[in-house]
Amino acid sequence: MYLWLKAFHILAVISWMATLLYLPRLMVYHCSAAAGSEQSETFKIMQRRLLRGIGTPAMLVSWALGLYLIGAGGYLGDGTYWLHGKLLLVILMSAVHFRLAWHVKQFASDQNRHSERYFRIINEVPAVIMVGIVILVVVKPF
Repeated sequence: MYLWLKAFHILAVISWMATLLYLPRLMVYHCSAAAGSEQSETFKIMQRRLLRGIGTPAMLVSWALGLYLIGAGGYLGDGTYWLHGKLLLVILMSAVHFRLAWHVKQFASDQNRHSERYFRIINEVPAVIMVGIVILVVVKPF
């Protein structure tokens, strides 16, 4: 059963990452749409559905299964300092998720105050965090 749960954890993480990588890209394009325009309203729907329909459920499943796997896999002992680093990065990833959710609300009420450049930069943050997580999990450098 452990391997099945691990597989579903990985699938949830992939779905969560897809959201965190695509949502800021939608926001980049949304910045150039006039408030109240048909294009802007379409972006609002796309952002809301991506976040609520895929991103947040995937984040919750990733966390739930990840915490279960830590306990069931016996990763709470000595020599798991890599896990502490991974958990710190997952917390940062969650913070990015909640920041993007805040931006979705800002766009929904036509209150966005950030530029395309800001969203292009924030689009890179999840990818950098993901690299760190993968290295920690696979290489276990400490």
